[in-house]
Order: sequence, then structure tokens, then C-alpha cells
Amino acid sequence: GTPSINVQTSPSISVLTLNVAMNLTVVLEPSDDGGFTAVVPSLPGCISEGDTREEAVANIREAIELYLEPVDDDGEFSEKAELVEVAV
Repeated sequence: GTPSINVQTSPSISVLTLNVAMNLTVVLEPSDDGGFTAVVPSLPGCISEGDTREEAVANIREAIELYLEPVDDDGEFSEKAELVEVAV
């Protein structure tokens, strides 16, 4: 998709959000109990599973999106802080 940029400013902080597509390596491993386990080595703790290869890929895609989603306490910084997000 086309990258998009969103800038939010206030007197004490500027938030720059870049929305771009990322390609991440996912390791799919057959599970001893059947199905597949999916792990993203570059995102520690990002793991999922599925009964089929396709389900495991769909589930890990959702896990990646949730892993990378900002949470409410991500914005608690000092008044002098500047927050800049960079997509690589």
C-alpha cells in the first residue's frame, strides 16, 4: 500500500506516525500435536499457531498487528520529549 503520514502536535509533544507496509520473516514449524507454530524472530514473544499452514499465517499476521499497535501508556513522556516513529 501507499505510505501515509499523520502528525499530531500539542504544546509539549509531537507525534509522527508513518503507516507503511513491512515484510517480516515468520518461521513456521509443524507442531508435535498437529498444526503449525508461527514465530517472528525479530519481534520477541510474537508467536501464534494454527491447525493449517494458512491459519497459522493468518493468526501470526494478526499477532504482528497487535504486537506493533500502540498502547495508551506509550505516550507518557516528559514535557521536553519528542516522539518520532520511523518505519524500516
